[in-house]
Amino acid sequence: MRAMFDWGGWYSNHVFLFDDGVDSSRTLRRHDLRLWGRLSVDRGTHEVYARTRLSLLDFNTGDAYDGNDDDVEGPNLERGYYRFDLAKAIRAYERRRVDYNLVITGGRDLVLFGTGLALATPLDHVSARGTYKSFELTGFAGRTVGSSQDFDLSRTAIRTRRNFFGAQLKHLGFERHEPFAYAFWQRDRNREAAYRPFQRFDYDSFYVGLGSTGEVAKGLRYTTEWVYETGRSFGHRQFIHDNDIDAWAVQAELEYLFPGEHKARTAIEYVFGSGDPDRFASPTNTIGGNLGDLDDTGFVGFGYRDTGLSFAPRYSNLHMWRAGASCYPWPNHRRFKYFELGTDWYLYHKHHRSAAVSDPTADLRSGYLGWEMDYYANWQMTADLTWTARLGVFFPGKAFRDRTTRTFFLVGMTWSF
Repeated sequence: MRAMFDWGGWYSNHVFLFDDGVDSSRTLRRHDLRLWGRLSVDRGTHEVYARTRLSLLDFNTGDAYDGNDDDVEGPNLERGYYRFDLAKAIRAYERRRVDYNLVITGGRDLVLFGTGLALATPLDHVSARGTYKSFELTGFAGRTVGSSQDFDLSRTAIRTRRNFFGAQLKHLGFERHEPFAYAFWQRDRNREAAYRPFQRFDYDSFYVGLGSTGEVAKGLRYTTEWVYETGRSFGHRQFIHDNDIDAWAVQAELEYLFPGEHKARTAIEYVFGSGDPDRFASPTNTIGGNLGDLDDTGFVGFGYRDTGLSFAPRYSNLHMWRAGASCYPWPNHRRFKYFELGTDWYLYHKHHRSAAVSDPTADLRSGYLGWEMDYYANWQMTADLTWTARLGVFFPGKAFRDRTTRTFFLVGMTWSF
């Protein structure tokens, strides 16, 4: 048996200054210490990985949302899993290669289906990923990390408990394209800490998605995904009859990588999540959610797409367009060789003008939410020291009563060891 152990970590210090539409300015200083270790046995046949995080949050006086201006989080287990790789085992023990593989993972890790539109979240789970010739099939069963924040902020549950299980099939046989299809179930197992009369909170959902990633031409890459959601939910003041979920979302992106040492790239993207015209107060909460009929057409997923630094809405009842570009301006400079500059511009509009979006300050019945411009800079100063800065400016549209410009600014450094 041959074993190899590696470890390391990084410390990061960031300063955040932002407007949230409620207070004109909030200031947060965040310190994060992460330590990780990896044990690899028999050339990667067996792998054990763990990463912990300890954080210090330091708000200016009165800026914290919960009134606790100085808080310590952790130490928490961010990632921790065991992984077995059958193909590596055959190479290590039998010294031969095969055209199939089976990778089994158990523990806490990111689970991502497709491009991440419907599912991209850390879960405590068990998964099996098998490949044979040009096909790859992944199945998993898991549950949310208890300390993670639930999408329904009107609930009193102290720990988040949602169960997941599903599968994804990919075709790897095309030279430039990788189509995929998936389906997964989510079951609500949250337990309320306080009883609310005449109100139930269950949200059980099922998702089926199709999409593809690849290259249209040399340097021109694409991603696209469509997902349909069904299931059952409860709306505001509903406890006898539940709602039928009938929602969907779509994402499409084109990115062009320019040739040359500047590593320039540009991208355009469209993201859509359906809304429900009867959700007047919140697109995701039960209380203040669906008020009218028994149909819930608001999309609620567990994925992630970049929707901006300052506004950063959930893609529910939302149309979003993004255009961005980045490059390395000085690739031959001794100090600034790894200095990157970039920008992203966003345009936001509601699906249903009378319905809510994830920002409760968008309280007027208008479809135009506004636009945002973001700028960023990343600089790898040395092999183990990086600096980053982010600036996002959101210009609220007619859906907001208060149209004061909102600014988000971040600057920080990360030391890896």
